[in-house]
Amino acid sequence: METMKINKLEIENVKRVKAVKLEPMANGLTIIGGDNNQGKTSVLDSIAWALGGDRYRPSGAQREGSVVPPTLHIVMSNGLVVERKGKNSDLKVTDPTGKKGGQQLLNEFVEQLAIDLPKFMESSSQDKAKTLLRIIGIGDRLSELERKEKELYSRRLAIGQIADQKAKFAKEQPYYPDAPKDIVSPMELIRQQQEILARNGENQRKRDKADRYRQSVALLSREVGSLQEQLSKKRKELEDAQLDLDTAAMEAQDLQDASTAELEAGIANIDEVNRKVRANLDKDKAEEDALAYKNQYDGLTTEISQVRKDRTDLLQSAELPLPGLSVDEGELVYNGQKWDCMSGSDRLKVATAIVRKLNPKCGFVLLDKLEQMDLQTLREFGAWLEQEGLQAIATRVSTGDECSIVISDGYVAGQEHAAMEDRKTEWKAGEF
Repeated sequence: METMKINKLEIENVKRVKAVKLEPMANGLTIIGGDNNQGKTSVLDSIAWALGGDRYRPSGAQREGSVVPPTLHIVMSNGLVVERKGKNSDLKVTDPTGKKGGQQLLNEFVEQLAIDLPKFMESSSQDKAKTLLRIIGIGDRLSELERKEKELYSRRLAIGQIADQKAKFAKEQPYYPDAPKDIVSPMELIRQQQEILARNGENQRKRDKADRYRQSVALLSREVGSLQEQLSKKRKELEDAQLDLDTAAMEAQDLQDASTAELEAGIANIDEVNRKVRANLDKDKAEEDALAYKNQYDGLTTEISQVRKDRTDLLQSAELPLPGLSVDEGELVYNGQKWDCMSGSDRLKVATAIVRKLNPKCGFVLLDKLEQMDLQTLREFGAWLEQEGLQAIATRVSTGDECSIVISDGYVAGQEHAAMEDRKTEWKAGEF
């Protein structure tokens, strides 16, 4: 695609300019030098007015003290001639075939930021980034990824805070390793006690039974001596009683009563035991909560990493206007540096590249006040412009060799000047 550049320009009686002719370099940096208040910026303002339309018309367009109206004459690289002259500074655009046009024709190849680069340079970092994302066509998608990342980050931050609180709470809880796992029921202990007491009562009944048989044997033994006539009968009773005694004695001889002391102590200490159990359960629950929130935090971290990767992939796949240029957290980044950390040369590279991307037909930019750049930076920036096939017309408070022309008192130093106040002839279309 052919890019439009400025081949020649002639300006008369605009702001501080009396008469200036200039043929900018097709590629690279054309510097308009001079001291302050000599008309350097007036040249750029004149070009902006000629090509950008009445919105760029200076408030005091006609040079103070001049009776001759402003005259602007610019020849573009495709042969298009742009003129403003006469009392009303009417615009006339003529193509190489002689066909006339107007501002609409100029708007096809003149990018507004190319003639008003300070508007871009002075905008916020966020607005610069939005401009870049708009021209590469990924602004909406990237905004959605950034919104999602911020949402996930906020959720993860909240989850992380809760997880830390849970972990701290769990760590502060007392723990009793000797306590049972479950809450002890007093009814269960009482039931066990009653079972033991019932068994002990049964044992006592068996002992009582044995005692009764002993008494019966003793009584019968005494009766044997005194009741001979009942001897046979009593002997039989004695034998039976002896058998019963043997049986009862055998049943009772190995019996041992169980102690309820441990259960009684358990019943007495049940509140303390259960306090320890509850404390252990609380600690276990706190540790489970802390682990659950930690797992949520880790999951959100994974999601954030994926969103960041998607954003990086999206930017890497986009057709960016300058290698090393990207957008991070809503701000322009060039070679890892945000706008406020970029060098003056890098800022100009970024701005110029974005202007070119906005309108590939526009092959030039206007730059004011390059005096902040040292000569080495100027050379580097000029070399980059040549490499990219771009034209830049800039001003600089200097009269050194780096200047393509030097403006002094509204004229180009070294050029012959006509008496502008007496000049009444009109330009012809295409004449320079």
